[in-house]
Amino acid sequence: MSRIAFVNGAYVPFAHASVHVEDRGLQFADSIYEGIAVANGRCIDEEPHWDRLERSLRELRQAMPMDRTALSWHAQETVRRNRVRHGVAYVQITRGVARRDHPFPRADLLQTVIITARRFDPARAKASGEGGVAVKTMPDIRWGRRDIKTTALIANVLAKQAAREAGAYEAWLVDEQGFVTEGASTNAWIVDADGVLTTRALSHALLPGCTRKTVLGLAADRQMRVAERSFSVADTKAAREAFITSAGNYVTPVISIDGQPVGDGKPGPVTQALRRAYIEEFVEIDA
Repeated sequence: MSRIAFVNGAYVPFAHASVHVEDRGLQFADSIYEGIAVANGRCIDEEPHWDRLERSLRELRQAMPMDRTALSWHAQETVRRNRVRHGVAYVQITRGVARRDHPFPRADLLQTVIITARRFDPARAKASGEGGVAVKTMPDIRWGRRDIKTTALIANVLAKQAAREAGAYEAWLVDEQGFVTEGASTNAWIVDADGVLTTRALSHALLPGCTRKTVLGLAADRQMRVAERSFSVADTKAAREAFITSAGNYVTPVISIDGQPVGDGKPGPVTQALRRAYIEEFVEIDA
């Protein structure tokens, strides 16, 4: 089956989907995106993604190209046309096409809207979720507004590539004070030495993850002890458990950091409980 993409109001064959060479998303990364998980043919946990998309556009002084109901419909239709049962729907919005110049072009510029959907292997995701993954720490060299979900991801790409070359699944990025900010494409969590579920507090230093927000709610429902605070690389290596969250990873255990086992080197009970809770609420749904 040939893939289909939504580009500026039309569903087109993936091989022919394109944007203009002077699209500001291409020239300046003047654009934002969202990746929404798909389970059993449906976009899941959507509302936090639309909230964040609207916020990212506001921070870049862009408007919504259409209301969120329409965006949601087109995302789901793109999933349907591609027959994606388990995967991710990507929504990208740029400021549009204009002569290459750094200042904003005219205010009435027509934005570019792109939606794609791709499959992933649920068996592979299940194996990572049950067996755990390795992470590698490295310096955080990204720009200062990491809370905006822009397509300017080259620092993330370099970090992820370095992690993979080192045999790790993910990179955990570390600021100048020695504290973990987040993963290259995930949020970072530990269960600290005192048994407190810990993730960094929101700020311009990290992305406000949608799955992160949902997992905090699941933890509160289960009356877990939770702290939103900074933690160091040393804290991660003294932790009882660690895990990552994202739309594509749900809740995935981290079993080693820089080659050192986390706890006993196996997924821990808090991580497993939160992963089960997330899957039961959002993933195991009827098509």
